Amino acid sequence: MSETGIPIQAPPSVGGSRLMLAMGSVGFIAGILIVFTFQFTQPIIKANEKAFLEQSIFEVFPQTAYKKVFTPDENGVLQPVAEDAEVPYKIYACYDAHHALTGVVLGASGQGFQDVIHLIYGYDPRQQAIVGMKVLQSTETPGLGDKINNDPKFLSNFKHLDVRLNSAGDALRAPVTLIKGARQNNHQISAITGATISSRAVARMIAQSAAINIPLIYKNLKRLEEAGNE
Repeated sequence: MSETGIPIQAPPSVGGSRLMLAMGSVGFIAGILIVFTFQFTQPIIKANEKAFLEQSIFEVFPQTAYKKVFTPDENGVLQPVAEDAEVPYKIYACYDAHHALTGVVLGASGQGFQDVIHLIYGYDPRQQAIVGMKVLQSTETPGLGDKINNDPKFLSNFKHLDVRLNSAGDALRAPVTLIKGARQNNHQISAITGATISSRAVARMIAQSAAINIPLIYKNLKRLEEAGNE
């Protein structure tokens, strides 16, 4: 009761069910907005990723006029697939204007210092060497780890990285390795000072990928060469 003697009425309480309903409605609307935003932006993100991959492939092999996509079957035979095919793994065969094979682009990914690094590298069968590398996605430390994509000295490792095969053609003659300091052999990658973890991650990814895929490409080389005229 107030000082005037008039009873004070308590404000009406909001029932628990009404509160839960309101919260549920807000959550439902937020969920719809998240789904809508994802569905709206996903095609744009995929288109941008596709365009960047395309650009990166042509940077690795500038003389390329067109490319074809392959994926290995259960017998290790490379089969042509559509560019947008949902397959676990793709190999990009690049051709010049005269339909000659200029090289093969392969993808690799692995854990870096901050997060997973995604990259592509180019293999030239004539030189039996990796002749280019491009990082597609990385969140490595700015100024240090991100040098894997912009440090000229580090990128020079991939102008001619020796991945020649043994006489049987089923394994690399010498594994790709990371070293500190200047390269002593063409199968070595010189680490970035201050970003050893990031450069080690790149070396590990390429070493593992090359050990598996270079023999696969050698096995299918004639098939890839002939596909340029198909």
